[in-house]
Amino acid sequence: MLKNEVDLNKTGTVFNIQRFSVNDGPGIRTIVFLKGCPLSCYWCSNPESQNINKELLFNLSNCTGCHKCEKNCEHDAIDFNNINRIDRDRCISCGNCAENCYPGALVISGKDMNVKEVLLEINKDSSQFRRSNGGVTLSGGEPLLQNEFALEILKGCKQMGVHTTIETTGYVNKNILENVLPWVDLVLLDIKTIDEEKHKKYVGASNKIILKNAKLISDLAKSMIVRVPVIPEFNCDSKSIENIAKFSKDLNHVKELHLLPYHRLGLNKYTCLGKKYLMKDNINTPNEEIMLKFKKIVQKIGLKCNIGAH
Repeated sequence: MLKNEVDLNKTGTVFNIQRFSVNDGPGIRTIVFLKGCPLSCYWCSNPESQNINKELLFNLSNCTGCHKCEKNCEHDAIDFNNINRIDRDRCISCGNCAENCYPGALVISGKDMNVKEVLLEINKDSSQFRRSNGGVTLSGGEPLLQNEFALEILKGCKQMGVHTTIETTGYVNKNILENVLPWVDLVLLDIKTIDEEKHKKYVGASNKIILKNAKLISDLAKSMIVRVPVIPEFNCDSKSIENIAKFSKDLNHVKELHLLPYHRLGLNKYTCLGKKYLMKDNINTPNEEIMLKFKKIVQKIGLKCNIGAH
């Protein structure tokens, strides 16, 4: 018997709540993005999600040069001689400069919230969930890095009668999965490659835990979909897709695989964070012909296949 008491005071760090999503689970969904990820994919479109702590972003195109940020920074972390404006060795991401930056050149990514506050935001969309058979998706980063916070949100959603989905890398302790999965209706699991050496190079960690957890999740989850980001020079070839599809076909409760073509929509965020984007400039989104070829490979192996937005 599951204990459904919800700790409404449990706190965590949220970097976005996105409404009216149709790509991250059934129906119309509200996505709660939690900060923190143990991986560092070259192509990550949410680099602000990787650090579990709050971070300051600077967008030069919005800056009017008013110097209010400099005047309000108590740590001398604003440097107008620096094109990225922020001395990140001094900056503690307190947010004072961002609060006084009316053009929005400086923005804090990450907000401390408790479970009650998150559930109140979710409840605003309850009518949309009912009309569309939608619900809530926890994403990140890796939402299970803040596993206690995530668990209480999921429990609260189930208390409200809301369908729950998590998007996960699978790079977590198995005990966390065992605690969280009873409260999850659908798991969207990223499997990026079966090749361990490629995974280490481009993702920053071995995939052994992920592949092992894929089997555990498939045994425990009510429903599971494997999602594959299709990345040129990494896994954008027939053999890579075939290997992932064969592995997925052998998992329990997995009847569907989604192919998510690479895009560069998060590129500007790296500049705003003062980080280097590791993907080459000449790498582009796989075209429709390539994606349809991969879709046929997945279908031939016996899985339903969708081409979605990454």
